[in-house]
Amino acid sequence: MQKIILLVLVALFLSCKNQDKRSAQGKSEFQREMNAEFKDASKSPLTKKGLKNFKGLDFFPIDSKYKVKAKLIRTPDAPTFNFPTTTDRVVVYQKYGVVLFTIDEKEYELAIYQNENPKPEYQDYLFLPFLDNTNGKTSYKGGRFIDVLTGDIASDGTLMIDFNKAYNPYCAYSNRYSCPITPRGNYLDTEIKAGVMAYKGPK
Repeated sequence: MQKIILLVLVALFLSCKNQDKRSAQGKSEFQREMNAEFKDASKSPLTKKGLKNFKGLDFFPIDSKYKVKAKLIRTPDAPTFNFPTTTDRVVVYQKYGVVLFTIDEKEYELAIYQNENPKPEYQDYLFLPFLDNTNGKTSYKGGRFIDVLTGDIASDGTLMIDFNKAYNPYCAYSNRYSCPITPRGNYLDTEIKAGVMAYKGPK
């Protein structure tokens, strides 16, 4: 009987330990998914050295004020254009619209884009790049991205934008990638202390 009790206690201890490990990987589903992807050698943008030393991405504390309800104004007649990247690669985008929102009682707007030739699994994705006053300090100098789905847009033209899900382009982790360059017009004159922080790299 004592052996059975001991085995149960050991199992409970190991279970709690494993739960602690899982919780240490992130405080939200987004953070856990990001860390799992970066830890997976088949998906990770990290260099071999970076992957070997990877302990988890750094995130700003989750803050509900950075989850905002935005109004989308469509721009269906906007022409397509060659979106600049960090290499000679050309990405063709169309301006899908403009999103208007408020943070700390101040109004902001960002252009949101749609890839003209997306892979099948990204057919419903919209691209929201932005710059802010944390760039080059606590966040990546080249700005960050947020994914939005067309299905997220309500019938009244509103959608939720969660800056807590802002992530870095792969160029922040390795120079072997080609990444879209965030337009200067998508600059927010404030500090967006949410989402993924600057990558410090392997020591």
